[in-house]
Amino acid sequence: MINEKEYRKLFKKLLKAYYEDVFEETIEEIFLNKDVNRESFAKTVSALCGVEVDYSNNFSKDLVKAIESYKESNRVVVNTHSCVKNCIQVDGKTICENACPFDAILLDKDKLNMEINMDTCVHCGICVESCDNNNFIDKIEFIPLIKDLRNNQKIIAAVAPAIVGQFGENVSMGQIRAGLKKIGFADMVEVAFFADMLTIKEAVEFNRLVIKEKDFMLSSCCCPIWVGMIKAKFNELVKYTSPSISPMIAAGKVIKTLDPQYKVVFIGPCVAKKAEAKTEDLKEAIDYVLTFNELKDIFDVFDIKLEELPEVLSTQYTSKGGRIYARTGGVSEAVENALLEIFPDKLGMFSSEQASGIKECKEMLKKALEGKIKANFLEGMGCDGGCVGGPKAIIPKEKGREMVNKFGSESKVHISTNNRIMNEFLLKLGIENLEDFKNKEKTKIFQRKFK
Repeated sequence: MINEKEYRKLFKKLLKAYYEDVFEETIEEIFLNKDVNRESFAKTVSALCGVEVDYSNNFSKDLVKAIESYKESNRVVVNTHSCVKNCIQVDGKTICENACPFDAILLDKDKLNMEINMDTCVHCGICVESCDNNNFIDKIEFIPLIKDLRNNQKIIAAVAPAIVGQFGENVSMGQIRAGLKKIGFADMVEVAFFADMLTIKEAVEFNRLVIKEKDFMLSSCCCPIWVGMIKAKFNELVKYTSPSISPMIAAGKVIKTLDPQYKVVFIGPCVAKKAEAKTEDLKEAIDYVLTFNELKDIFDVFDIKLEELPEVLSTQYTSKGGRIYARTGGVSEAVENALLEIFPDKLGMFSSEQASGIKECKEMLKKALEGKIKANFLEGMGCDGGCVGGPKAIIPKEKGREMVNKFGSESKVHISTNNRIMNEFLLKLGIENLEDFKNKEKTKIFQRKFK
């Protein structure tokens, strides 16, 4: 079994070998180690290459074929080893069984074989973080992406609002954009720019759903763990849930609507976003998902030092409201400000409550189900502190929140409704003014259906 540090070291070795066209030789060299459990190690290696290939005598060739004919799979998290006998048990369950909020981990206690129930798993990645024995790994999709980059495919990097400060306090967004361009991306956009659009959509949904004093609305436009919990464990609350897509999905949909030739890669701190991109009613908006940790390793392999790069500035402009989506309370604050502009008569009714982390999300949803909630706008984030506390963030959540707040306050536009450049994009989508957001047909690009 190997730890996360060794996983990352192995990923960098595989990436370097693939890029330098010595991949098969490197794989065969790795498997010469007689101490390696080849079946388990093959699962690890193939997951780090974004695919699933069983061990065989032709493993290196099979792996190359799988990468070159890459097919998207719904599976994001892979269990690479059998469980161990000395795993701490609580109430008869292992750590990962207890940690999984969706009861998706199935363990044969006699054989110690572990399976992930694909029908209930939302691939949130909590098991990846909770297992002290590193039995789980989330697939990395960068090596299959290399072929597209080499073929000069038009690829946009859509970066999560939490990215600010992740690569150094003094590394600017313009330098991150420059680094991504050096890798081969055509450009970089802030997902916060599309969060501005969703803020308006959420304000419209609040106006629709909250009419009387006891009405309430669950915001759906950020966290896939929160949404997954509503759908799987609190399905009775779906009717109170906004049908808005997430800013990540909005980024992919808007970009591809304006230019279908583009592919879109989301970069964030979250494993669950890898699964969200593959959800049946949302797939095709986002082609690949990378995490901040993975991007850092990629920059290292290509010897890209962001702090030394000249800035490449953006033509888009994002509001404070869109940028603070990255931390708990950001969505609530942004939507409240939008209500002031669009539905000033509803502002007096707006009261929000936030849940941060799995435990708080469960408690809030339980209270809502029992009619014990006092607020009427409920915001849930599966990670402590919001996206800044995501499992693949590089800096501590406290520092991440500080950097996000600072970056947000530096925006010349504080409220999404006042984002002139965003309005120019909306015009290209046939949305001419704020009133058009009340038209379901005109805003169907931002909507999804919950089953």
